Amino acid sequence: MRHVKALAIKFAITSIVLFSILTIFLTAGLGEIFFMSVLITGIAYVIGDLFILPRFGYFLAAIADFGLATISVWFLSTLFIGTGEFILIASLATGLSMTISESIFHIYMKEKVLNKQTYEIGYFRKLNQMQIEVAEEDDIHNLKPKSEDD
Repeated sequence: MRHVKALAIKFAITSIVLFSILTIFLTAGLGEIFFMSVLITGIAYVIGDLFILPRFGYFLAAIADFGLATISVWFLSTLFIGTGEFILIASLATGLSMTISESIFHIYMKEKVLNKQTYEIGYFRKLNQMQIEVAEEDDIHNLKPKSEDD
């Protein structure tokens, strides 16, 4: 249920940003914006929020959201809306707006949706916790107490 609520919030954010920017710069219809919102929400949720955010943190997740949103809007706009001079500007504006709004959403994701164990023991923190024990004994089953002569 937590993921469904998070997906609904992310879909609302994506739809509002896309509708706000694509109707200003491009002649996008409501159906095209809805379809693009569904695709971008699904891809960004799986890659950015479930994979990158718990492992690498807020900053890299925001950078990934910018790149993913910009490339996705540019690609889908050329497919559904057509080519034009404002597609790159609209894609960059959408990427920037999505990054700003997703930064707030990432706080919600870490606090309410993701398990604390998922992001407290991330990949890099796990590497720091590993230790190596070095001992003089070769065989632990044949241990003899050291004498004072040794």
